[in-house]
Order: sequence, then structure tokens, then C-alpha cells
Amino acid sequence: MGRTDAGDGAGRARDTAPPRAPGLADLPRELFAGGSADQLAALLAQAADVPTATIGLALDGALQTCGSHGPDAARVPADLAARVLSTGAAVIVPDGPPAPGAYLGQPVHDQDGVVVGVCSAYDPGPRAWTAEQIAGCAAAARVATQLVTEQIARHLIDRQRRFLDAVLDSLHDGVVACDADGRFVLINQQMFRLWGNAPVPDDLDDPAAVEGLLDELGQPMTRQDVILRRALQGEVIRNERLVVQGRNRRMRHYLVDGQPIIGPDGDTQGAVAAMQDVTRQRRAERFRSCELAVANALAEENTVEAAGRRVLEAVVSTLGWVHAELWLVDVPAGVALPAALWTAPYWQGGDIEVPPELAFGEGLTGRAWQVAKPLWLRDIGQPQSLIPLRTGGWSKLHAALAVPVQDGRDILGVLTVFADTVEDPEDELVALLAGIAAHIGQFLARRLVEDLQRQLNRSKDEYLALISHELRTPLTAISTYTELLRGADAQGLAADAPAMLEVIERNTAQLRRIIDELLELSALDTGHIAMSTVPVDLAAVVAEAVQEVRAETEGTAVTVTSDLPEALVLPGDPARLRQVVDNLLGNAVKYSPDGGQVTVRVRINGGVAELTVSDTGIGVTEDERERLFDRMYRSNRARNRAIPGTGLGLSVTRAIVQRHHGTIELADHEGPGTTVMVRLPMEAR
Repeated sequence: MGRTDAGDGAGRARDTAPPRAPGLADLPRELFAGGSADQLAALLAQAADVPTATIGLALDGALQTCGSHGPDAARVPADLAARVLSTGAAVIVPDGPPAPGAYLGQPVHDQDGVVVGVCSAYDPGPRAWTAEQIAGCAAAARVATQLVTEQIARHLIDRQRRFLDAVLDSLHDGVVACDADGRFVLINQQMFRLWGNAPVPDDLDDPAAVEGLLDELGQPMTRQDVILRRALQGEVIRNERLVVQGRNRRMRHYLVDGQPIIGPDGDTQGAVAAMQDVTRQRRAERFRSCELAVANALAEENTVEAAGRRVLEAVVSTLGWVHAELWLVDVPAGVALPAALWTAPYWQGGDIEVPPELAFGEGLTGRAWQVAKPLWLRDIGQPQSLIPLRTGGWSKLHAALAVPVQDGRDILGVLTVFADTVEDPEDELVALLAGIAAHIGQFLARRLVEDLQRQLNRSKDEYLALISHELRTPLTAISTYTELLRGADAQGLAADAPAMLEVIERNTAQLRRIIDELLELSALDTGHIAMSTVPVDLAAVVAEAVQEVRAETEGTAVTVTSDLPEALVLPGDPARLRQVVDNLLGNAVKYSPDGGQVTVRVRINGGVAELTVSDTGIGVTEDERERLFDRMYRSNRARNRAIPGTGLGLSVTRAIVQRHHGTIELADHEGPGTTVMVRLPMEAR
């Protein structure tokens, strides 16, 4: 059953001295107690025509009676029997001294001729032994010798059988043998375990003998393909691959050896086959291939959607499962969104329903996100499953495994896979999926860093140009008017100084605002500004800000309306959230110089609070939308209309929102103007 080529002597037993056959002293006394020994004693009594006969054997260092017949077995002279045992010769004593009766004893030998016992015939009355009686006792001794030899042989065979059973049952290989007619005659415990709950076939013609057997290419095997049948035909099989498909569709892989059993006359008396389970090795190979495919996909693709499909395909193919999903989490919104899906081509269970989103803690994916650890469901069709019945029930899915995709401690997504069979948790599969999820997490983090790097490289020169312009403009005005003041005469100072000083003061204030906002933005980015987290009624905060803006815009062409709930409480910093609302309302009014409508709405969408501020002002062009939140960036329309500003207000607003684990973006807007949407989580993160 070895798996290596050892040369011409491979598979043969090493030449050693034959094991010592057991002697009488090696055998348990129970082998000779009663039964055949008593029957033999009765035959001896009949042959010697005596009322009493015994069969004694040298066991445990002393002569012990193993069989007896007649009423006086205890009176059989022990010293005479001991003389037979010690001399190896017959002892014939008629009635009279030294025996209290007539005694006839014959030695019993083992297979090597050693005296191991005594056949004793006894008569308490006077007796003269005849030749026929002496011959009958000798014949009984020969039968006893055969009995001893037979018992020793049986014990040897039984011991060899026990040794063989122990060896076969200790093997990791499954071993099965059949006779020349194909009937199974030997099956070790491992082979029974390989059959599992399947019925054990009676012979090679039994259909169960080929049920679930596949060749290396995955094709069903016929009866003629079975290893034992081929071995019966004289073929020697080594290291042939075999696949066994269980009733639950799970595949196990084996290496099989088989060969005929040749008798002394050269005829084939049967065949034997040994099956080595190499499923773990094959799985390890497939796992390595899967990890390589995943690494290649993540290295070659630029988007998570494109890479995700290739990753999921590799995972489904490796596990032999049927469906996989990659979800990306939107932390501020508290939902996970599907980024990539893959279903095995051989899946026959119909379309698999995938929800457009899953809330934090909802379903298996949402729960894995919530608990931040892998979750395994052996059968999603069971009651109280995390998977909705509309997904798991009609689509015939069963086992499911969800693994969080993380970058450090941050959860970026969830990798979820499904099988169409009930599967118990396996640490190896969880470890594989965890490793793949880690690769995906690194991919997402790397793409985020690369995107930020590209944005930084793209905006660096523009940022420097903008900040230099925003700083240079007030500095130029201050410098110019300072020179004018210095060169003016007394009359000019009296006439123009107040206006010049006002310009200097206005530009100085502008510089101070820019510097203060830059310092504040830097402190927000680096976390040097402490943010409190207390329950805040966002609706009340917005209502107060709207009331102040209405007072400021009273008498102008700008109208401010609001749509607010009675209360909307979420965790946050009240002062900073008020700063966000003030910045957005201030921009909406400022960029509506010709009048218009400013609308503020607050609502709950799932687990997220949404604040939208819309205006019908000058708006921004399509190519400026992505840059509107960059530092110091101001739209061309604002510059052309000479609308004052530093270009830092939205940057500060975004930093505050991000510190609240929220998002801010330009939302879709119909007609002229702009809509800014802020999304804040309703629960603390």
C-alpha cells in the first residue's frame, strides 16, 4: 500500500525469520476447558472400559485436569500422571500398591513432540489391563495430541487474524478485498467510514459498488472500471486517482492501489484494493490556485467591480459552491451595497435574488459587518435563519459563509458565499475566505490611497495657485493702500484716509478669515479639535439656523423655506453641526445674488439622517462638481460675478461631516442652482 516506487522489491515483505509458533504455555486454559476435552475423556473411559478417565495438560507450570469423565476423577493418582509427564512413557499399574486402584496413563504430545499432557484411565477396583485397553488409551492420547495441535493452530490463526485486523483498522487507507467470484471478504474500518451511510455492497455486481464513483476527469465509472474488477483480471494498479461523490454532492479524492491475490497454484484467488484519502492535499492545491487567481485578479484590474467578479469566480470554483457576493459598506448610510456577484454555470436552482442593499446588522452579510467576524450558517433554510426565506427558500440555497473585508480595524465590505448543500463549519474554508477577504481589503485600501494620491497630484499646483491668489489679492490691496497713505499729503489724507483704511481693514479681515479657516481645517484633519458626541436634535439645530437666515434675508429677493420633522436626534457635536448648517445656508444665500428659493429639508432614510440644502442660484458646471469641496477652490461663476469667499467653507464643512462618520456631496438637481446633501448616521460609530 506504499505510494512510492521502491524498485523491484516494492510491495514485498522484508525477509525475516518466521515468528515463533505459540506453545502450550502460550495458550489460555479456557481453550481446553470442557467441551472437546470432556468428550475425549468419555471416549477414553469407553476404550479402556473404566468408570473414570481424565485429560490433564501442563498449564501454568502444573498438570491441570482439562477434561474428565466418571465419578472418581478427583481420585486419579496425581503422582502417576506426573510420572507420565516427566518420563514421557506410559505408566501401567494394576490394582495394588502403590496405587489405590488400577491406573493406565499415556503421554500427550504437541506438534513438536514435546510431552504436554497425560491421558489417564482409572478404576478403583482390581483390574488387569488388556492389550486392547492399553491400545485404546494410546489412541486417546494421539487424539489429544491432535486436539492440542488443532487448538494451537486455531489460536495462531486467531492471533494472526487479530494482528491483521488491528493493522488494517489502524491504517489511514481504506482496504477492501474480494474473492475470485467478486464477493467482498475483507473490509477494514476506514473503508466502512469511507462508505459512510451508503449501503455496503455485497459483491462487485452490486450497483452500490459503483455508486458515486467518478474517474479523474469527473466521469461516472462503470462496473468494468472498478479497481477490484480490473485487479481480478490480473491488472496491477498504482496511484490511480478516484473521486467519490457523496449523496450530499460533496467530493472526496483518493489515490487507489489494486492488485490480484495469487494462490500457490498460480490461480487468481481474489483481489485487494487500498484507497488513500487525498482530499485535504487536493484542497490545499486548489486553495493555492485560488489564492493565485485572486492575487492576479486584484493585480490586473483597476476597479473592485471588475476584480470582484474574477475573485468570486475563483472562490466558487475552488469551494465547489454555487454563488458568491461581494458587498461594500456605506458607513454613513448604514447599508451594504453589492459590488460584484457570481453564480456557478452549473447552478440549476434558478435566479438568486440579491437585495439592492442590506442595512447594518440585516441578514448574514449585515450581521457579519456588525459583529466584525466570520459567520457560518450550515443551512439557511432553517427557521430563524439570518437569510430571508425569499432568498434561501425558493432558490434552494443551504450553507452560507460571510467574512468581513477589513483594512486594519475598519470594515470595508463583506464577502459572502453560498452552497446548495448543508455544510458543517470547516476551519480551512473560513481561513481561506478570511485570507481572500484580507487581499480584497488591501486592494480597496490601495485603490483609495492611489485615488487620493492622484487627486493630490492633480490639485497640488492648482491649490498652490489658488491659495497664492487668495492671499496675494488682499495683501496687494493692503500694500497698495498703505503706499498711498504713506505718499499722501495732509489734504489727501484728510479726504481719502477713511476710505483707504476701510479697504485695508476689509482685506486684513479677509486674510484673517483665510488663516483661521486654514488652521481650523488642518486641526480637523489631524484630529486636534475635540468633537463631543452627545444626543443632538438636528431638526432643532436646523430650525434655529433657518430662523436666523430668514431674519438676515428679510427684505431681499431670497426666500428660505424648510421641511423639518418635529425632532430628529442623533449623536454629534451641537456646535459643529450648527457650523455645517450655517455654512450650507450661507453659501445657498450668497450664491443666489439675484434672488431665488433656498429650501432646507431634514428626513430619515433607513439608519441615516439626510440634510439637503437646495438653491436656485448660479450653480456649478458639471466638470466642477467633483472639485467643489477641495480647499481654496471657487467656481468660475463665483469668480466672474466677484462673489466674495475663501473657498474653504465647504472644505471645513466636509471635514466636520467626516468627523461625524458622515458624507457630503452634490445631489442631483433639476433646473438652475445646487443641492448639497449631508448624510449622518443615527447611531454612534
